[in-house]
Amino acid sequence: MAGNNMKSIICCLVCWSLATAALSEQTLTPIPGKVLAPDFTLQDTDGKTHRLSDYRGRPVIINFWTTWCPPCREELPSMNRAWHLIKEEGIAMLAINMGEDEDTIFVFSADYPSDFPILMDQSGEVIEQWPVKGLPTTYVIAPDGTIAYRAIGSREWDARELLNSVRALKE
Repeated sequence: MAGNNMKSIICCLVCWSLATAALSEQTLTPIPGKVLAPDFTLQDTDGKTHRLSDYRGRPVIINFWTTWCPPCREELPSMNRAWHLIKEEGIAMLAINMGEDEDTIFVFSADYPSDFPILMDQSGEVIEQWPVKGLPTTYVIAPDGTIAYRAIGSREWDARELLNSVRALKE
């Protein structure tokens, strides 16, 4: 896990340097083909269990992040604003914290509150199954369970163009 943490720190710093460009573009990278999203079972910070397969039939935004990642911190408030825009539309949003414990996330949440589920991948098993290249990395899953889009680096998730791309998956 220590090697993975160092790799993630380096990737996070690379993504941080790209954050300004990403924020100005507000784009998602389409994933060609029908790549099935790896299923997972994780608990949220309230102790509730979430399985990705339970969300089948609706779009899901999945964000991989950590509390020590500057672009993750920049992005989280916009994700919370986006959640309030989409939660009644049948679109799910999940944030998967990589490798940190509940206490660390709880302290972080005082400054960066979120109203959508924060899942904990303390062992790093889930992130190993996903092609995460840096932090934050966000995937948009189509209702059929395939990966539709990827975003490496932070975005303003309440931007109309991003949310409209996700909304279009419902059609």
